[in-house]
Amino acid sequence: MCGIVGYIGSQDSKEILLKGLEKLEYRGYDSAGIAVMNDNGVQVFKEKGRIADLRNIVDEDVMANTGIGHTRWATHGVPSKVNAHPHQSTSGRFTLVHNGVIENYDILKREYLQGVTLKSDTDTEIIVQLIDLFVNEGSTTEEAFRKTLTLLKGSYALALLDVENNETIFVAKNKSPLLVGLGETFNVVASDAMAMLQVTDQYVELMDKEIVIVTKNEVKIQNLNGDDISRDPYTAELDASDIEKGTYPHYMLKEIDEQPLVMRKIIQKYQNDRGDLTIDQEIVDAMNDADRIYIIAAGTSYHAGLVGKQFIEKMAKVPVEVHISSEFGYNMPLLSEKPLFIFISQSGETADSRGVLVNVKEMGHKALTITNVQGSTLSREADYTLLLYAGPEIAVASTKAYTAQIAVLSILAEVTAKSRGIDLDFNLVQELGIVANAMEVLCDAKEEFEEISRKFLSTTRNAFFIGRGIDFYVGLEGALKLKEISYIQAEGFAGGELKHGTIALIENGTPVIALATQESVNLSIRGNVKEVVARGANPCIISMKGLETEEDSFIIPEVNGLLTPLISVIPLQLISYYAALHRECDVDKPRNLAKSVTVE
Repeated sequence: MCGIVGYIGSQDSKEILLKGLEKLEYRGYDSAGIAVMNDNGVQVFKEKGRIADLRNIVDEDVMANTGIGHTRWATHGVPSKVNAHPHQSTSGRFTLVHNGVIENYDILKREYLQGVTLKSDTDTEIIVQLIDLFVNEGSTTEEAFRKTLTLLKGSYALALLDVENNETIFVAKNKSPLLVGLGETFNVVASDAMAMLQVTDQYVELMDKEIVIVTKNEVKIQNLNGDDISRDPYTAELDASDIEKGTYPHYMLKEIDEQPLVMRKIIQKYQNDRGDLTIDQEIVDAMNDADRIYIIAAGTSYHAGLVGKQFIEKMAKVPVEVHISSEFGYNMPLLSEKPLFIFISQSGETADSRGVLVNVKEMGHKALTITNVQGSTLSREADYTLLLYAGPEIAVASTKAYTAQIAVLSILAEVTAKSRGIDLDFNLVQELGIVANAMEVLCDAKEEFEEISRKFLSTTRNAFFIGRGIDFYVGLEGALKLKEISYIQAEGFAGGELKHGTIALIENGTPVIALATQESVNLSIRGNVKEVVARGANPCIISMKGLETEEDSFIIPEVNGLLTPLISVIPLQLISYYAALHRECDVDKPRNLAKSVTVE
């Protein structure tokens, strides 16, 4: 969960690298560094902390047309200047940045590097020391790079500098995302296209176990056997304004406010000329051929999958199981005879999900990816893709991608239902339009949510979210949002489960946030609220218009009961945002977390 940038061309590389790292800081922000190379050699600048801390130590007088950079989320070794990338070989000849995890680094250290004194605690340093070792034994840099790659077990995205060849960046990837960007008289390397959108929108996707020799005038791609590979570039369809905060104090608040627009864009993208919702017929056929759907996801995407299960089962009448990808990969259940796998991931790079995808493809099963990033690993490797069209999501805590996932899942369910001849008692296009309007109303109620947050969460050390049915799943997401960015210990529970143990945790003043948007269980969840109030809890009830009572803290607009997760989550997002703000937490970059989870 780190970010890599690289530049080779005719301009000074320092500012290009620093700006690129700033765009990638959502991927990791406990340390950062750059290495720049010219005729005088390589200079490395690295620092614990944010890119701003790195900027303060970079020597502005150094001019170099080649460089690599890295922003880190620690896996091996604590966040520190020593463990920050780039890492150098003992000789100082080679300099390397790395994203991923080398699973056999300890074995390689024992077998090859007994006489080498390592400076860091990272798995990355093993790679650069191996390259140096093999060159000293007589290999060329490219041969040593290739030989080292054949020894590595695990995931990697690598960019390597050699002081004796200052006109080349050596690049490779396996499992971790990496792109090469193309320009006139320059080329770049980046974990994400948005990092180098400042200089190019033309990118070449790299596949696993490929090696790339990058100069300012050429990009040469080969596999590990040395065979040349030709691949056309694509245009990164990103608007530079989409990845800027504009007048917003935080990306998270901007992305919450973008949800009505995203909802309308999804409707537009999935409508045909007649105004009907449509998806590729191959996906519809795969849904109809399956005897069971397996949704695989993690974190917020897992919570969206739980809601999607309700859509698919209630609308399309297909049984669905939802699994956490990190568990499914190592503890696969007994599968049905004709399964279809749906992978949900904002980034399309989630390592745990990708591991499952590789397994199920080897078993011969079909897979659909629902993602926000076209061309991402999960998208490329699955049989089918449905895009979210949510635009770049920068804040670590997902908001608009979550509601986009739910919306796309509802469209998948509706189109599948119609293909099966199932008549629905509502028009989904109209209902999603109503949802978009309701989202606007909620986004405009920020002052009310800030006051709710202040009243219920300003001094608490923990909080509970409860709901029944589909509200329970939204409560799980609300609890995750709160703990992610405010560090309040928060948990979501099914309302009826409270008295089976959890109610023992209720103390005087404990906030309990209850969702009441489902008519069928409205009285039941209110009964659960009475139970916790009797034990001293401080209840905050968020209900839907038509189900409200005088004791409710906020009433959301009325929408189709099945679609309430699309709007009931917005109060929880905003309450969490203001809780973090009041506690002076870093809203966009919460501690210990990174946006794109590219390691298992």
